[in-house]
This record gives sequence, C-alpha cells and structure tokens, in this order.
Amino acid sequence: MPSPSPLPAATGSSDQMSGVYGRTFWLAYLANSALIMGNALTFRFAELVNHLGGTESDTGIIVALGTAVAVLVRLSVSHVLDDYGTRRMWPLCAMLFVAGVASFLVPADLSWVIYLARVAYFVGLTGMFACSMTHIQNHVPPERRTEIIGNLGSSGFVGMIVGSNIGDVVLRLVPDKRTQFVILFGGAAVIGLMYLVIIVLLTRDQPHPRTATSPPAFRLLIRFWPGTVVLTAMIMGLGVTATQTFLTRFATSQHIDGIAAFFSGYAISAFVFRLLVSNWSRTIGRHWMLVRGLLGHVVGHAMLAFATEWWHFIPASIVCGFGHALLFPAVVSLGSGAFPKECRGSGTAIILGFTDFGSLVFAPVLGWIIVHHGFTAMYLTSSGSALVTALLYAVVAWHYPDDEAAG
Repeated sequence: MPSPSPLPAATGSSDQMSGVYGRTFWLAYLANSALIMGNALTFRFAELVNHLGGTESDTGIIVALGTAVAVLVRLSVSHVLDDYGTRRMWPLCAMLFVAGVASFLVPADLSWVIYLARVAYFVGLTGMFACSMTHIQNHVPPERRTEIIGNLGSSGFVGMIVGSNIGDVVLRLVPDKRTQFVILFGGAAVIGLMYLVIIVLLTRDQPHPRTATSPPAFRLLIRFWPGTVVLTAMIMGLGVTATQTFLTRFATSQHIDGIAAFFSGYAISAFVFRLLVSNWSRTIGRHWMLVRGLLGHVVGHAMLAFATEWWHFIPASIVCGFGHALLFPAVVSLGSGAFPKECRGSGTAIILGFTDFGSLVFAPVLGWIIVHHGFTAMYLTSSGSALVTALLYAVVAWHYPDDEAAG
C-alpha cells in the first residue's frame, strides 16, 4: 500500500493532518467490509425464489425489476447526492437496504411482496455504494482517486469471504429451509444496522455547503458522456448477475456442496491482485486495465461453464478475482472522472447505474438461457459477451491514451 500523502487544505477533509489513509479511510473500510458481508448473505436469493415456488426465469425477472427501479432512481434523483451530501443520503439508503432484506422473510409464496422487497434492497444497496465511493473520492487528491477506490474496494473482499462461508455453514448445519433464510436474511439486516451506526459516526462532523442545485442526471449524462466505459460497466453487471445470483442454483444443479469455495477464492485473488496492480493506472493506464480485466471475466466464466466439482470453482475464482481487481476501480474512476467535482456524486451514481443497467438487461436473458439451454450455455454467453467487449475496448485503449498514465 502506498505511503500516505497529505491532502490539500482545499479539500476541507478531517484527514488533512493524518493523510489519505487516516480515520476517514479506515472507518469507510470497516463500513464497506460490513456491507459486503451482509450482501454476501443474500447470494442465496435464487434459492429463496426456488423455495417459494419460482424458477430461474422468475429470479431473473425479479432481479431485473429491482434493478430497473434502481436505475430509474439513480437517473432521476442522483443529483440529490450532490445537493444534500452523503451525510444525509447515506443513512437513508442503509435503512432502505435493511427494510428490503428483512422483507425477504415476509412472503410464504412467490407474491408481489418479494418483488417490492427486492426493489427496496437493491435501491438501498446501490445507493450505499454510490455514497461510499463519492465520500472517499472527495477526501483524496484527484491523481489518487483510482488508487483509493481500489484500496477501499479491497475491504469488500474480506466481507465476501466471511459472508459466503457463513452462508455455506448455515446451509450445512440448519436442515430447515425456512430457518436457513431467517438466519441469512435476518443476519444481513442486523449487519445493515451495524453499517448504519458506522456511517453515522463517519459523517457526523462532515460539512456539506449547498451551492446551486445540481442538474438532473439525464442532462449531466448528455453533457459529460463517459464514453465506451459504460459498455464495460454493463458487462460488469452481467458478471455480477451470473455469479452472485445464479451460481448458487448452478452449484445445486451440479450437486456441488456450497459456493464459498468460489467466493473465497474470488475475494482472496481480487485482494492480492488489487495490491499487486495498484500502480497500473499510472503505468499501463486505466483503458488497458479494463481490457485485461474483461479478459479475466472471459476465462473465468468459461471455466465455470464446465465445473462439476467444488474444487473446479477455485481456478475460475482466481481468474474472475483478477478481472474484478482491475475492472471496478478503473470503471468507477474513468466514469465518474468524466464529470466535474461538484457533480462527482451524480457521476459516480451514473456510472454505477450502468452496472445496474447491465444486470437489468442481462438478468432475464440469463434466466431464460438457463431454463431453456442450461447453465453451461449461460456461462458461455457471459464469457463471449465479455470477449466481444474486450476486443472493442482494445481499440479504444490503442487510440486514446489515458491521461492518468505516466507516459
């Protein structure tokens, strides 16, 4: 990890004396670990839908609906994050997340309640991510944004390991399905409440002087269009859906005992590679980071397509983790960096919204492929989509050097 450097006085941050990696960073790190751990407990959502009488196609539609509402919320009210600041908006998103995951436990069959709960959960989750990324970017110099996004993101890998392993342990030790879901989703709600306490402490003394009202996201998007990076963000959404939503059903269909092997390997790999390549944005540039990250997605999902034993998840997880380590910080940095600092909250929400839009587009498609052609065809589709995107983005990387790279 790079040594801390002092922040310029103009930032107005409480970290001015302690450097980039001070109290603000470590509280944000703790909060993000908790968030990902709680979210990892929801990876069994497809199993819940199946328990309530639904199919993989139903899961895809429910996920798509939640994502559609989240995208609309991002595009219609994302400027509110710039207008009112993370101190006000962040706790509201956390409370929505808690209400959503707790509501997963309400329905006894596949009813409208599960659709509404998924909407609340996902709108809250995406808002929490946007607030977290906006908050940390505003506490560092511009040239260190990609670095800080990557290092903060490494906290999620810790949460993913813990959460996915807890999920597997619960399924092994608790035979009753209903009790399993109470522990998993109830646990996610409790963790969400802990997260709420942390972010209130984190933002308690944070000023947010209001200036002029920020323009609507649609107008910002037209004026500061981020470019081809939005396609990569959508493929990230495809990858998230293929693993975090459908991998649990794939494991069940293949009689594989749990998914913790994949998500533990994924998180460890991403954590290690995130540290090893932390300076790549300044050497090879963020465009080539995206190309290499997409190729990791290509290989990893192709390997998942043919997994038949639990240990087959491990090499696939290592390659997928490599891809994530490069993709997330580069996508967020390039996408949000297209917007001026006073609109950074909207810019971050918009680029993350394209990740959600990818899930919206691909979730029902992947569910339909599973129902009609099986999981192998689904993962090969995901792999092939990433390959086409990597080839297209290689052209961009070749012709447009990244201004963050050294030379």
